[in-house]
Amino acid sequence: MSTVREGLPEGRYGRSADERADRTLKIVGSVLGAGLLAMVGWIGWDYVAGTDVSAEVIKFQVVSDSEVQVHLEVRKESSVTGVCTLISQDVGHGEVGRADFTFGQQESRVDEVVTLKTTARATMIELVGCQAAGSAG
Repeated sequence: MSTVREGLPEGRYGRSADERADRTLKIVGSVLGAGLLAMVGWIGWDYVAGTDVSAEVIKFQVVSDSEVQVHLEVRKESSVTGVCTLISQDVGHGEVGRADFTFGQQESRVDEVVTLKTTARATMIELVGCQAAGSAG
């Protein structure tokens, strides 16, 4: 009785189609993974490095139906003049005040209380954002 081989001899006819497909998938996956990692890194760096001025509302106090005092902590480069936008809302979430405040001090951290005028009694304050004076956005 003779023995029957079930497959081709190893290494005799080159790589099989499955091995070539596996190698191609590994290469494509590696390239796409590296591209995704580079994109996430670039977006993160742009977000961190691109922020010239940032701020935080420490607290606020409603002084009257037409005025709110807001304690802001602004972080910026000392040579940059920062502009921060605040809005206030009433009980029904309607906007009752909006103002831009400029911080030109030659310090990198500015702690200041600003007064926001309102058209009705405010119940909340929101820091919309900050940017360097003269920048678009």
